Amino acid sequence: MGGPGDPPDGTPEGSPGGGEDEYRSVVFDESFVRAARLQEFSAQERMADHAPAVRRAPLRRGLSRQALILVLLIAVAFGTAIYMGVRHPYQTPASSGPPAEPLRMTVIPLAPQGKVPGATDPEYLYAHSPAAQFRIGAEGIPLPAARRTAHFSDSQVTNALSIAKDYIVRSALYPEVLTGEQIRPVRVLLDPDQLDQFDQSFGHPAADGRHAPTGWLVRFDASQTELADRRIRVQGTLQAAETDAATLEVTADHTFVYALRAAAAQARAAGEKAAEASLFTVRRELHFRFDREDLRLRQTQLVVSYVQAGPLSCAEDSTNRLHPLLAGQTAKEGGPAGTDPYATGGATALCGSLAAGSQPKV
Repeated sequence: MGGPGDPPDGTPEGSPGGGEDEYRSVVFDESFVRAARLQEFSAQERMADHAPAVRRAPLRRGLSRQALILVLLIAVAFGTAIYMGVRHPYQTPASSGPPAEPLRMTVIPLAPQGKVPGATDPEYLYAHSPAAQFRIGAEGIPLPAARRTAHFSDSQVTNALSIAKDYIVRSALYPEVLTGEQIRPVRVLLDPDQLDQFDQSFGHPAADGRHAPTGWLVRFDASQTELADRRIRVQGTLQAAETDAATLEVTADHTFVYALRAAAAQARAAGEKAAEASLFTVRRELHFRFDREDLRLRQTQLVVSYVQAGPLSCAEDSTNRLHPLLAGQTAKEGGPAGTDPYATGGATALCGSLAAGSQPKV
């Protein structure tokens, strides 16, 4: 006969303790029962097909305070940027402006009056010439104080002056340019609209006022001439002005004085041990033009080049290279009234003659 908790038919076979033995070690005390919270859904919830099986905590709606502050800050910054873009007086226009004009150039050789003075010491020649007080190299091309214009800031005016100076230095002071070995240092500073004219000038030089290499830069006939002193004397001015709301123009007026002598190979051929040095003067007046794209890319448009150079022979072609008359040489023919390359203003003749006071007194 089974005990009080046994089934009526007794304990099943194969289960010695029955189901009671399996859960005999589990004790459901009063605290466990109280902790077990049962939730009964309402009738309306039980009738709904989409009712969830369990209740879920409601989602927090809206943005947190930190996210709201971040959104406000972004909105304020964006609005400020739009306002400054509309109100800024130096904003970049949508268009880059009209294409660059072709360079207009004039190269005037100046013939000596008599023999070209010479000396073994270039310093002696400089000291006895109008270039005695000139500065050496790029120091002779100081940048003036830059002042803002109606449509260009101080920094933009300074940038234009700096690019113009860079062009002058590369085109008249770089030894590799003066000897004709390189033209790239000058070419990379030009506006792309002028590159075809530049390349045609060096590929097919012509005395047409448009395609003379000596209008773009200074270079000598290296087969006949070499530098006797790399410390080239320079003096001149730079001026910037606004021509319209989209254009800055820089005018450069500089005089360069080079100490030259016959190339070593030529001197040896003539049986000379050491050729005397002589001075060669180049006066250049250059007009540069800049739009905002040129300023951004550090390039320029060279629109006017007016060059006087001597001592040269008017019979020599100065289109491609300059062929200086050296110490002791004379010109086969003279030019019109004397022209002083050290003085402001300039001759308009196709060939001039050097004023007596512009040569060293030796």
